[in-house]
Amino acid sequence: MAYYLLQAAFTPESWAALVKNPQDPRERHAAMMKNVGGKLESYWFTFGEYDVAAILQVPDNVTAAAISIAASAAGGVKAVKTTPLMTVEEGLEALRKVPTTGYRPPP
Repeated sequence: MAYYLLQAAFTPESWAALVKNPQDPRERHAAMMKNVGGKLESYWFTFGEYDVAAILQVPDNVTAAAISIAASAAGGVKAVKTTPLMTVEEGLEALRKVPTTGYRPPP
């Protein structure tokens, strides 16, 4: 399975609903991940451009895209950013593969 960083910015209406009725979102999002064959690894409230960040483990890019689209289409967030993640082992494998690419910069 692949890992993704999902970041989302809530709408003012979502924040107002959470202020009125504070809820732990992890259980709801973990259930959604289970529905698509994935797992919610961690979930964080954040400062800055995005209000939450989550590490997801899902089967593939199509599933990650579906999660991002679902979050956007539901109307509770004003922005979603999904970033594919590589394990350190995958990154090292990529580095070792660089010499085999045959890439040459333009003359």
